[in-house]
Amino acid sequence: MFVKNKMTTNPFTISPDQTIPDAHEIMSKNGIRRLPVVKDGKLVGIISKEDVLRASPSQATTFSIGEITYLLSKTKVSRIMTKNPVTISSKALLEEAAILMRDNNIGFLPVVDDGKLIGIITESNIFESFIELLGFREYGTRLTVEADDEPGIMSHLTSITGKHGANITHVAVYRGGGGKSAVVLGINSLNTLEIENTIEKEGFKILYKLQNK
Repeated sequence: MFVKNKMTTNPFTISPDQTIPDAHEIMSKNGIRRLPVVKDGKLVGIISKEDVLRASPSQATTFSIGEITYLLSKTKVSRIMTKNPVTISSKALLEEAAILMRDNNIGFLPVVDDGKLIGIITESNIFESFIELLGFREYGTRLTVEADDEPGIMSHLTSITGKHGANITHVAVYRGGGGKSAVVLGINSLNTLEIENTIEKEGFKILYKLQNK
């Protein structure tokens, strides 16, 4: 799956010439923690709630409330934003987005094509895609099967389900140690007892069974 399939298009943005109170208002009103900073359609930075808090005087300051309000109202976003943020293309795979977030310890990526901001993708988008790709919420049965990590195993398992007239909707493989893997099969049926019996007769071990009705 590609970033373009899961990104949020037309995200809230802010101009580098707007002020800290402007950024705070947009974030608070829309329940978001980060804003792409855009000028003439091009991404020039990112501002977060943490940036706003760091720029605000602490409670121990000698400034009055009026002075604090005045200072913040004069401070532009461009002064506190993060410049040259990590970005990703809409044509990239979701796995690439996840790796970039993980490696850079961030939970948000602006999506940029041809120098233009076209969307954003967040940790929540990645998590939701993971759930969707593995079919956790879909009707049917998920069998986690222990199998030898060797050629031909997947075709063997799929042939078993095929003989019983069932369809595999999702597959995931978690490689473990000792030459074993855990193969997760999403099957479009709740009646899988015969499939389970055949799988075990063929020398596999069913580790876990989950059903969604």
